[in-house]
Amino acid sequence: MTQRISTQTAETSATNDEQHLIEVLRETLTYAREREYRGWDYGDGMSSRLLRMLPVDNRWLNIFVQELAKRPPINVRPLLLVEQRRNYKGTSLFAMANLNTARLLGEIEWNSTDRIDMESVVKNGEAADTTEQVDYKREAYQLNEWLIANRSVGYSGFCGGHNHKIQHIDGKGLPNDPDIVSTSYAVKSLLSARGLDPMYPSIAQTAEQFIVEDLDYRTVNDGAVINYHLNHSSDIYTINAGAIGARMLIDLYAYFEKESYRRRAQQIFDHIVGLQTDLGGWMYRDPSSSSHLSMDNHHNGFVIESLLRYRAVTGSDRYEETIDRALSFYRETLFDPSGAPNWDENKTYPRDIHASAQGILVFTYAGDLDFARRILAWTLDQLYAGNGRFYYRKHRLYTTRITLMRWCQAWMAYAISEYLTALHEPRSSVPTSR
Repeated sequence: MTQRISTQTAETSATNDEQHLIEVLRETLTYAREREYRGWDYGDGMSSRLLRMLPVDNRWLNIFVQELAKRPPINVRPLLLVEQRRNYKGTSLFAMANLNTARLLGEIEWNSTDRIDMESVVKNGEAADTTEQVDYKREAYQLNEWLIANRSVGYSGFCGGHNHKIQHIDGKGLPNDPDIVSTSYAVKSLLSARGLDPMYPSIAQTAEQFIVEDLDYRTVNDGAVINYHLNHSSDIYTINAGAIGARMLIDLYAYFEKESYRRRAQQIFDHIVGLQTDLGGWMYRDPSSSSHLSMDNHHNGFVIESLLRYRAVTGSDRYEETIDRALSFYRETLFDPSGAPNWDENKTYPRDIHASAQGILVFTYAGDLDFARRILAWTLDQLYAGNGRFYYRKHRLYTTRITLMRWCQAWMAYAISEYLTALHEPRSSVPTSR
């Protein structure tokens, strides 16, 4: 009898905990939806109207304003008149989070690929302001339609990028300057939403040509590499961006079963595996001297997630040893036992919300739901302001109480929705298939 009561109590506690997470997820999506998914972003300083009013266009002035918007512990963006826009990658994350929420709430059956009559859904009128009456299918559909309408044009295939200029040391990126990271998440979103429109996969499929032609897919001695974006020097390799590009090819392979997608992804992964350090992690760039970042938390998470995706789709143990070493480094060095994310292999602070979200995703996909939940619990305790709003970073002596729409809101909505999805629907080896 005692054992039965104990078990029932544990089950009740788990149910209450899960219900709380669903409410946090819905509140997070409400925060974004009420603002039309627009907000401040990590590198949005170049969208300052004050900067655009100046009669000069100077690289170092641009960098100063860009960093001035990014670095202070308080939000100075309103003073700089920085515009709040939708972020392309953030919109992809919100689309997938809304679709997951629709499944969690029973609006869409698990694993259903049946065509949903979105015309009737859209004609039903505007979504209500209250979370209780939101049509999450409709939100996901409209966000995916926005991704298609706002893709970057004039390139070899489907692609997208940040919706504001970014000043680089060696040049300036234009709005919607496409990159592989933003493109990959849009492709992932379109493939996951194939039940909303049967044309989504065929649109997403063309992104392979963006990788091959525009991002200069090229073979090297131990595999292949691609550029991060079009303004990227071919002498500098951004490791996590390459991994995310390979993951995109694997996502396409999972749906279309085209062998060239798997082969190209494997070639990229082969090269990345060779760049793994003795500690088990990856530097941000190769050569490492080309960036101030070392083995930071969330970029290592991107690499591990991508390798896990390859394993899940192909069933191959080709990178098993690499994954085991990487997960050990990731958990033991880049996270505190409490679930708090460390900045990199040497520094604890700042503890960044993006690192939390990526950690939840990685350990969810790795099947370690207990540690994913531990990270989530720490994040809700330390970086959640309530009412669906997350803070940017926690420093040793203070918290940066700024909410960034993509960096904070989109990533946490997606991470929570993926964690809850894993509780309800254990991942199959090939979750995206025709």
